[in-house]
Amino acid sequence: MNNSENELSRRVIIANDLGLHARSASKIVKLVQNAKFNVWIIKDGKKADASSIIDILTLASPKGSTITVNIDDRSDLEILNNLVQLIESGFGE
Repeated sequence: MNNSENELSRRVIIANDLGLHARSASKIVKLVQNAKFNVWIIKDGKKADASSIIDILTLASPKGSTITVNIDDRSDLEILNNLVQLIESGFGE
């Protein structure tokens, strides 16, 4: 079944000085573990599984990078909103 009509994305800029590193990636993974469907982070056309620290780190996203957070289904909208807030706040760092 194709859920493309339920997909939702948000663009966000990495705000923290250290960029998207292991500690910040682990915060993303923790938030995403409650998602019912897949959550993705996309940068420069490269798509990473947001439930995998290794996948996230392969995006090499320093401060100022623009990424897109994508959910496969609108039922995970709260997770998407929380991820955007986490990233915009600089991961609490």
